[in-house]
Amino acid sequence: MTTKPPVNNRVALSVATTIFFMWGFLTCLNDILIPHLKAVFELNFAQAMLVQFTFFGAYFLMSLPAERLVDRLGYKNGIVAGLAIAGIGALGFWPASELRIYGAFLGALFVLASGITVLQVAANPYVSLLGPERSASSRLTLAQAFNSLGTAIAPLFGGWLILANAVKSSEQIEALPQVEQLAYRAQEAQAVQGPYLGLAVVLFLLAVFVYLFRLPSLTEATEKGDAGHRHTLGEALRHRHVLFGVLAIFFYVGAEVSIGSLMVNYFAMPEIGGFSEAQATHYVSAYWTLAMIGRFIGSALLARISPRLLLSLFALVNALLLVVSVSSTGMTAVYSLVAIGLFNSIMFPTIFALGIERLGPLTGRASSLLVMAIVGGAIVPYVQGLLADGVGLHPSFLLPAACYLYIVFYGLWGSRVRGDLAERKA
Repeated sequence: MTTKPPVNNRVALSVATTIFFMWGFLTCLNDILIPHLKAVFELNFAQAMLVQFTFFGAYFLMSLPAERLVDRLGYKNGIVAGLAIAGIGALGFWPASELRIYGAFLGALFVLASGITVLQVAANPYVSLLGPERSASSRLTLAQAFNSLGTAIAPLFGGWLILANAVKSSEQIEALPQVEQLAYRAQEAQAVQGPYLGLAVVLFLLAVFVYLFRLPSLTEATEKGDAGHRHTLGEALRHRHVLFGVLAIFFYVGAEVSIGSLMVNYFAMPEIGGFSEAQATHYVSAYWTLAMIGRFIGSALLARISPRLLLSLFALVNALLLVVSVSSTGMTAVYSLVAIGLFNSIMFPTIFALGIERLGPLTGRASSLLVMAIVGGAIVPYVQGLLADGVGLHPSFLLPAACYLYIVFYGLWGSRVRGDLAERKA
């Protein structure tokens, strides 16, 4: 009995972009969940940022177990497992909203993020290897463009289904009798049930869809050498472009998540935009939509311009835009912050591709380290939350500006391949 051959790389890339879309959607939905839970549980900025701390902390804690899982299952089944785990996490929002316990929401988020970690470990190197190494940055940027499509839609989805009914301010809620306050907060806590239950169904269906596809089998990026030697994380970190790449992912994700997480509250400030939470979500969507547009444009630019040069230029522009936003008020502060999305566009896929450049059998190890570095999305937003509580939300945006300056360094110098690897042909 003959079996059908696996689909070609173009079709496989199309399937992979669907995965990128889904985890972008789920990740960006946190930007809506933060102001929602902040109001429901009366949290300060640092406490609200525990949403991102939990979500992105899972990348650090679960990256190595995820790598072992993908190593055992293979890329395709690893993607299926990641989707299923994320679906279980999304289901967890139902009991969390019934219990109305902040910790229960964080627990469900951790499980959901663990599934996305598995997806990251499997899908990023898989897309990178679906063609010539010289075009890996362009290919990953194209896939990340669909990730940005998910992030562009998520704020509108969340604003419509989660924040739309949040018509009372904190002052209005506190003016209500105690019984009515409890009833209102219970109703708001349950607003996440329907959206996340629907997402769970979509994730499980997508897992089945991917399982039925005959994706190309890629064995190039294994963690064992020709003699069966099992490579270590330390071996990967001995290459400086990997070490500096880990830090670059840490600071980039930290900056991107900090900006997105605090954008709704920032734009609601009277001296900035004075918008309601629901109105502010449209600007969050614009931020992520610009990232999507930038990734489609960037995918073409990266085929013609040095990834290192373009990365450095975009990071420098973002640092300057943050300085403009911090030093201004009104719509100038709004538009300069939203514009950062356009220049964020190429950063993650370009840093990732440069971080695993010419590593051969060490690719899997380096990939795990880069995924672990996404923990920057847990640490940097929490630190900015502390700054916002201490010195004010407006000046706290200088922190992500400093993160982008490190990426300028990485693009110009830290990403250059040195030693024996530099002699390999790309």
